[in-house]
Amino acid sequence: MGDRVGLVALQEERPTREKNHSGFPYKSIEFVLNHAGLRPADVDVVALAGVHQPPDRNRQGILAEFERTGTYASRLKGSFRKTPVFKIHQQRRRRERLSKVLGMGFRADAIRFIDHHTCHAASAFFGRREFSDPTLVVTCDGAGDGLCASVSVGAEGQLLRRFEVPWSESFGILYAQVTYLQGMVPLEHEYKIMGMAPYAKGGPAARIADRLNGLFEWAGDGKPVWRRRNGVPHMYYIQSTLNEIFHRERFDSIMAGTQLFTERMLCELVRRAVRSTGIRRVAVSGGVFMNVKANKEILALDEVDELFVFPSCGDETNAIGACYLECARFRGVDSVPSIGTFLLGPSWSGAAVDAALTRAAALGMTVTRVEGIEREVARRLAEGQVVARFWGREEFGARSLGNRAILANPIRKGVIQEINEAVKNRDFWMPFAASVLDEAAPLYFVNPKQAASPYMILSFDTTQKGKDDLANGIHPYDKTCRPQIVSREANPDYWKLIDEFRHLTGIGGIVNTSLNLHGDPLVHTPLDAITVLERSELRHLALNEFLVQKAGSGR
Repeated sequence: MGDRVGLVALQEERPTREKNHSGFPYKSIEFVLNHAGLRPADVDVVALAGVHQPPDRNRQGILAEFERTGTYASRLKGSFRKTPVFKIHQQRRRRERLSKVLGMGFRADAIRFIDHHTCHAASAFFGRREFSDPTLVVTCDGAGDGLCASVSVGAEGQLLRRFEVPWSESFGILYAQVTYLQGMVPLEHEYKIMGMAPYAKGGPAARIADRLNGLFEWAGDGKPVWRRRNGVPHMYYIQSTLNEIFHRERFDSIMAGTQLFTERMLCELVRRAVRSTGIRRVAVSGGVFMNVKANKEILALDEVDELFVFPSCGDETNAIGACYLECARFRGVDSVPSIGTFLLGPSWSGAAVDAALTRAAALGMTVTRVEGIEREVARRLAEGQVVARFWGREEFGARSLGNRAILANPIRKGVIQEINEAVKNRDFWMPFAASVLDEAAPLYFVNPKQAASPYMILSFDTTQKGKDDLANGIHPYDKTCRPQIVSREANPDYWKLIDEFRHLTGIGGIVNTSLNLHGDPLVHTPLDAITVLERSELRHLALNEFLVQKAGSGR
């Protein structure tokens, strides 16, 4: 982040090809420096997100940790956290982290450690970019630097924290524990609970939500803080209690009850925060706000005039929040760059594209340069074909925003099954999403507060036309949609593609899902895109201005 480069970001999982990569982001740092034409010693400020770095863990390590949380040994470890020895352990890990930064050549006097929830708050406040009026900033996640939630007021380029909640009370951790107990991967598959929730019957779900709500109590003076009731264990050790609550309950009721409980908690947090501060323009960040159904309920609150959810607001964007904060301190609030389209990564041309096309030809694929590639892709989508797209700068965060995407016709029957069988292997109950032209959005979505939705971080009820035109891009049961609303200014090439599709079909949106093999990160290089084509049943790839097709794919 800086004067010459604006905002540039890359997730380490993309170049390493390790989903949810955990560890020091060497390759991402190298990319950012090369993109900016800088050496480490040229950097004025290195903002490290989080005072204390969590341990490096892959998927198996996370599963093993959650397996241990129900054991007596894990409770002993919890007691260890309260001892001076644990503080020594934290200091050692901090020194190790610092040595890695210094080892890359950054100056010691440039390094800043920024509190975890301050990073979340900064991403939301500066990301909203409305500094003339006060902003209510709310964070909520599993845990970070000892907290699970905070409430701050942002005004005149400054953030002032008003309230905070310790991590022992974290309903974000509770949600992760439910994910684990349902046989899925915590810190990764929470969205599957949200996706299943609409299918369950309301009565059993409400009963379970009531039991979960009974674990906590809100402050009696109306403050936006809560705590566990007497006798309720730390959320890290809540598995036995959850097993009692869920005994003999159906899996869909458990998921729906957990989702309803979370919506209630977040809505009450925001409602109390508004009443405590008098500020009705709300900006939020933190992993719990990745829950688009909960965000929908927050947006509907009478107390909320405006809601901004920072895109991909899990810990991956805390680096952006840390940079925002230091940029504002170092150069003033007006120097903080906009997040814009969130297309913050590399684009590819020249030798990298040539090598990928050579590989495709060697695999027996046909490669054709196409004038007006957007029109050609739109034509194929209109005919019912599924087309992968690799174009321009790479998306940052958890969502495909059209540049590393698998695209499909939103009304063709059978297309979701085709995509799942070809590449995604998505659970049967999970919805796909849609990219929609900004001028068409009012026809499709119920959005009385005119909330902007360019990042797939909000969900909306659909109109009858939305249900008809976007059938493959909405939830199969409750008919809500998590749209990316695309403007010509934000992404002109992608907008043109969807607009060409509209001219052919009369429909102002398409299905958009991420371009990756099941279990892999979003593709990073042109060669990654060819690998997806090679190892899946996908048949068509628009790679920059080239159309790559498997043999026998037709015209």
